[in-house]
Amino acid sequence: MAKIVVVDDSNADLKLMESILVGDSHTVTTLSNPVGAEEQIASQTPDLVLLDIVMPTRNGYEVLRGIKRNAVTKDVPVILVSSKSTDTDVRWGLRQGASEYVTKPYTAAQVLETISKVLSSKAVS
Repeated sequence: MAKIVVVDDSNADLKLMESILVGDSHTVTTLSNPVGAEEQIASQTPDLVLLDIVMPTRNGYEVLRGIKRNAVTKDVPVILVSSKSTDTDVRWGLRQGASEYVTKPYTAAQVLETISKVLSSKAVS
């Protein structure tokens, strides 16, 4: 399946997301610190990134913009996964370059369906 990097400052959220993804046969790398995330993502060359927004030091929007500015990672789809759930939050996240947006709390089915949608649209592009 896909090689996925998950960036979230919450260890509980990282473990939950990892269990969902590994259970669906994905290869998963978790990053708990947004500092230097873009470089780590570039070295991993993932198929997809799942990215939290509310994190200390650097927020997910900053990381997302860094991913999209890097020639190596600019085409890697990013799904924002956040408790910020208003329509404005979702629109802003998509405007920053995210492929999709999943709000917390989420179900495994929601996450896997969104990943499948993004990866299948990437294959078509």
